[in-house]
Amino acid sequence: MALMSPIESMMLLAESPRQPMHVAGLQLFKTPEGPGSDFVRNYVRALRSCDDVHPLFRRHPTTLTGGQNVLWSSAPEVDLDYHVRHSALPGPGRVRELLELTSRLHSGVLDRHRPLWETHVIEGLNDGRFAVYTKIHHGLVDGISAINFLQNALAADELDRTIRAPWTSPISVVDPVGAPSKWQTLGAAIKSVPRLGTSAFGLARAALLEQQLTLPFRAPHTMLNVPIGGARRCAAQSWSLQRVKNVKNAAGVTVNDVVLAMCAGALRAYLADQDALPEKPLVAMVPVSLRGADEAAGGNAVGAVLANLATHLDDPAQRLDTISTCMRNNKAVLAQLPRQQAMALGMMLLSPVVLGGVMGTAAGPPPFNVCISNVPGARKPLYANGAQLQGSYPMSIAANGQALNITLVGSGDRLDFGLVGCRRAVPQLQRLLDHLETSLKDLERAVGL
Repeated sequence: MALMSPIESMMLLAESPRQPMHVAGLQLFKTPEGPGSDFVRNYVRALRSCDDVHPLFRRHPTTLTGGQNVLWSSAPEVDLDYHVRHSALPGPGRVRELLELTSRLHSGVLDRHRPLWETHVIEGLNDGRFAVYTKIHHGLVDGISAINFLQNALAADELDRTIRAPWTSPISVVDPVGAPSKWQTLGAAIKSVPRLGTSAFGLARAALLEQQLTLPFRAPHTMLNVPIGGARRCAAQSWSLQRVKNVKNAAGVTVNDVVLAMCAGALRAYLADQDALPEKPLVAMVPVSLRGADEAAGGNAVGAVLANLATHLDDPAQRLDTISTCMRNNKAVLAQLPRQQAMALGMMLLSPVVLGGVMGTAAGPPPFNVCISNVPGARKPLYANGAQLQGSYPMSIAANGQALNITLVGSGDRLDFGLVGCRRAVPQLQRLLDHLETSLKDLERAVGL
């Protein structure tokens, strides 16, 4: 067994049927020329033969008396026929049907008696493409690690026919089997529980008060900040990275600033359509990776800052300038914090969401209105058995009191957006995609493009 980190334990504590705590990726592939009718079936068979499963993908939680999740167990055998599943879409096999299936798959919690991940290979798209949807519990990985695992299993060479699987990607984690004895680990876990909360709270308090970061609980209450159900709706679309870079260069800001401004404009329009736009500006939680460039993937190494989305401003240029100034100030402060303190700050920002999941309520002022995450991806074309990756859409977590999540991955010359919303609380989620396009066009006009 292995001791969980505070973040890992928090992700498990927050989970409930109405609040699944897994992150996922929906990958869309174009099959190579002349693949044959059994191409996808043979690909699934090859994935199921990748049985050299690394320790991270063997982990499942061990629950102590009282229901606390503080220890990882390791499955000696992994049933790949269970974890790797093969599905086909109903007719007419459009992307719409793919996203409906993805929405259902994303709604269910993972079985805690098994390793906390699943891969679904999906065929039946009417244009001959196929998809792979993989979900992994956030207690095992953060969003960046999840995307890295998925993309590291692909090849840079179209002619490379070696089948690789995310669960066999080289990763550096401590093998629970080689950890201290059960009783030693259990004793350490019990002793550490009281210290975790006190330490994290003290570090986060110092970060907020002494460093003067943007404070939580100043966001307005919106239709997005309500109790949620377990059903999800997913939406996905790609945008040209060059268009975003053109705005960035013209305005003298960052790519992420432009992305946040795109989302701000889209949210402003969407809420206005619903007669639900508040007078105060929306506040976004923006995860920030704390992993070093040479640090192995796996686990959770993420902090967070809060961004003023300036949705009270009508002028797109002013919104972009406000967002850029806020993010620049936050990043300058975050860069001065020790890593442990930065991670504690992220935990504190997430703690109301955890409590909302445990209590099943979303009472009180929201700490923020929406989570918007920009995850770096591969900059070159990638292939699975010669099939080219054409989209890599992240699907993250909608939480109690946080009914909408927007995450995107930079993939080559594209930005692949994945939107996840509570099916009940966020009606007509797909309209946000149209608003994102309109918002980008408004930004292009505002900077003179």
